Amino acid sequence: MAKFPIKLQRHSADTALQDAAVSACAAGREADADELNAPSLRRGLLWLIVLVVLVAASVQAMAVYRVALSETEAVFDSQMQRMALSLSGGLATAVFDDSEVPEGQRAQDWIVQIWRADGTMLYRSASARLLPQQTVLGFSDVRAHNQRFRVYALQTPLQVIQVAQTELSRRELASKLALRTMAPVALLMPLCLLLVWWGIARAFAPLERARASLAKRSLADLSPLPRDGLPTEVQPLLREVNGLLTRLDLAWCTQQHFVADAAHELRSPLAALRLQAQSLQRAQAPEQRELAMLRLIAGIDRATRMVEQLLTLARQEGAHISPVAQTPFDATATCQRALADLEPLAKARGIALQAEALDAVQLVGHVEGFASLVRNLLENALRYTPEGGEVRLMLRQGAPLADAAGAAPTAATAKGVTLSVEDSGPGIAPEERERVFDRFYRVPGSAPGGTGLGLAIVKAIADGFGAQVRLGQSPALGGLQVQVAFPL
Repeated sequence: MAKFPIKLQRHSADTALQDAAVSACAAGREADADELNAPSLRRGLLWLIVLVVLVAASVQAMAVYRVALSETEAVFDSQMQRMALSLSGGLATAVFDDSEVPEGQRAQDWIVQIWRADGTMLYRSASARLLPQQTVLGFSDVRAHNQRFRVYALQTPLQVIQVAQTELSRRELASKLALRTMAPVALLMPLCLLLVWWGIARAFAPLERARASLAKRSLADLSPLPRDGLPTEVQPLLREVNGLLTRLDLAWCTQQHFVADAAHELRSPLAALRLQAQSLQRAQAPEQRELAMLRLIAGIDRATRMVEQLLTLARQEGAHISPVAQTPFDATATCQRALADLEPLAKARGIALQAEALDAVQLVGHVEGFASLVRNLLENALRYTPEGGEVRLMLRQGAPLADAAGAAPTAATAKGVTLSVEDSGPGIAPEERERVFDRFYRVPGSAPGGTGLGLAIVKAIADGFGAQVRLGQSPALGGLQVQVAFPL
């Protein structure tokens, strides 16, 4: 019958582990799905640069094309002018053949007409359509036979020479020449895109190396990631990641030490509970059974208190590593509640628990942590104060602490808040005052029933507030005086 609850607890623990494993697998699958659906910085940057390069290349190609068209038109006009000059020999007639046509052009695209001064047609190129006699000298645009012509007219003393080209043939030839100038741009585009891809891949290579290094690490390796070779833009992110790894390493070490200390300290109370349970099992007389039962209950109470204080210490150390939200709270009201909660315990032990001075004080931080600090100080004082003794609590604003050597207080504590708890108990010797903040440390010769965690919890909470803790002898009561100075 005694083993059934243990089996049930083991089954529950196994079920919890299985549930945790299933949850971890599900979280991994969700992370993979999120990674697939997440936008890619590399792909987005690549597409953006490709788009910019394509737009820039298109604008440049269009500008080159238009400039090439304009320059080609000017070249054609110059050719027309030179051709007309070559035909003006002062003769009554002239001969126009293929040798006069510029290189790369067709003779049928050119029209040459020569008129006498009286308007009589003197010459017309073969198979050319008749154009009206040009009255405007120089360059002009003429529409005839449902086409547009570019015409150059040159007048000599004996004749008028007309050289013309169709706009369609000029445009076709100009477009061909302009497209030839765009060929290098088109050929360079794939090379530019390849260089863009290579540059982006090289820029992301340090991040890939950091990812691969992180993926190869074991669970226990929480050392900072190397920052050498990473871009400046990634340095702040890596600095925060390394800060997180440092905090995780601290949390891991703290947890390991906590588990080791807890396992060591819980071994003795559990062994004592086992012995007390066996003593209860062997007891025959009612008086013996009642005494064994009382001892067992007292042992359970001590073990319960130790577990509660272990949990409190774990929460406070976790809050110190990962700070909780800082909010303003009424420190005076918190102290009053702690006094009210412990008043019945003080009366049961015949101890006078009172507040000597409680100023109206507002602090900023975690109110539950402050309440736990006050309660642990008062409980510690009540535990070591003998019957008929006295415990006093004081909360003062602008009451600074002097250090052990009597030096002046710092600027932070001089304007802060001081919480003081003093009792009429045996106190703590000066050489022991540093060690009592260690977990599970108990002053030799101290009363039984303590766990050695009270002042360790106080120190952990005070560190979270940025407060200073000082131990000394109470001037008024002669016992221990604990002062905690909170900065404002």
